[in-house]
Amino acid sequence: MGILSGLEPERVLYYFEEYAAIPHGSYDISAAADYLVAFAEKRGLRSVRDSYGNVVIFADGTEGYENSPAVILQAHTDMVCVKAEGVEHDFHKDGLKLAVDGDMIHANGTTLGGDDGIGVAYMLAILESDTIPHPPLECLFTADEEVGMLGANAFDASILSGKTMVNLDSEHEGIFTCGCAGGALAELVLPISRASVTGTPVVVTLEGLKGGHSGEMIASGRASANKLMGRFLYELSDVVPFSIERISGGEKDNAIAVSAKAHLVADEDEYAEIEKFAEQFQAAVRGEMQGIDDDFVVHIAKGQPRRFQVLDVSSQDKVISLLIMMPHGLRKRNGLFPKLAETSTNLGIIRTTDTEFVCGSLPRSAVGSGLRALLHEFKALAAFAGADFKLSGQYPEWQYHDESPLKSRMTELYRRMFGKEAVVEVVHGGVECGIFTKKIKGLDVVSIGPDIIDIHTASEKLSVSSTKRVWEFLLALLAELK
Repeated sequence: MGILSGLEPERVLYYFEEYAAIPHGSYDISAAADYLVAFAEKRGLRSVRDSYGNVVIFADGTEGYENSPAVILQAHTDMVCVKAEGVEHDFHKDGLKLAVDGDMIHANGTTLGGDDGIGVAYMLAILESDTIPHPPLECLFTADEEVGMLGANAFDASILSGKTMVNLDSEHEGIFTCGCAGGALAELVLPISRASVTGTPVVVTLEGLKGGHSGEMIASGRASANKLMGRFLYELSDVVPFSIERISGGEKDNAIAVSAKAHLVADEDEYAEIEKFAEQFQAAVRGEMQGIDDDFVVHIAKGQPRRFQVLDVSSQDKVISLLIMMPHGLRKRNGLFPKLAETSTNLGIIRTTDTEFVCGSLPRSAVGSGLRALLHEFKALAAFAGADFKLSGQYPEWQYHDESPLKSRMTELYRRMFGKEAVVEVVHGGVECGIFTKKIKGLDVVSIGPDIIDIHTASEKLSVSSTKRVWEFLLALLAELK
């Protein structure tokens, strides 16, 4: 008996639990692709797997739908792998440990992978059924969406015939996503030099922040531990002298950093002043972040004096200045959808090697020119700081079109089924639909999904009742798409 046994929709949650047992973090989806191909073979369904790990499973239309136009269902196979502080979990080997609390499914101490394991589960439950009416289906499972939509970018869409797509990668029931921001992965790599010093090691840890998905939550005002670390070090440098051995922070470029750590070296006599400053800094930030990030904490710990290889003075000044100047947060709201962030950037990851300091960001914009302007800032800042600028994983915006037959059909069906209006939105988070509208001429696409809370964090939760309602809506929609 599985943890989710007895919950409805039974077959959807059966596949969700089965899929959760397979390691499927970004860049680690080969086992998931194997599973999908084996699923198709077992049921006599044709499948195609490409060299990037994308999988398509084809199903004929059921009785009465044999000659209907094909419909594409699409979800991504990878998940963001984040675990809570102190949790031991190897995402490369261990399946997720699911639990149920009332209406909510979560994983113990880690991300749940509802984004987008539930989309995968919806498709598998449809494909296995002999009783669900549907047109010919082209079920597309894309790889490595969370790290720049790599699978979708590489996918050869010529093997698909459908011109109607339902993307299953949204996190709010009753909201139909019909457009999204474009984005890219931007890295600034600053060369550093080191010097030898003797002193007391001081470890500064900033944590207790809520974090969240950098598309969905960037406009909420939640603090970034990486940006706070830059501010902490900049202000501390006016209080006591210290040297930096290394700095790190954040886990994923598309998640707001919840913690950051700096390994410093200072004189033993300065430790009391550092402690005092840390207390003041914590109080100041908590005062600024009331109602948003009230649990922010600064931890200070020291070790035994010894010799260290630290950043030399010039490198340290550049690193602190770069952290202070790195763009982060909401830049502009959308004029047509005022609640929507139009342009933003997230300083998701900072790390230090022996010879480099790296800042990894994910800039986004719903307007192509807005993204280009933001990338110009990164490039100019890199040149000013003497850092290398690296750009990868760029994906296009998905432009909103008011005249969408699929959107009209779905909103009318939702009204009939639930007696209320669906909300049509353009979202700030990246969705692969923009890539597919460029690859498939005339593609009409809408994205839907059940309620998933706090994605990309160890607090992620999936609503069972919402999953059931979205499932019923999806089946009704397929039945109408003749």
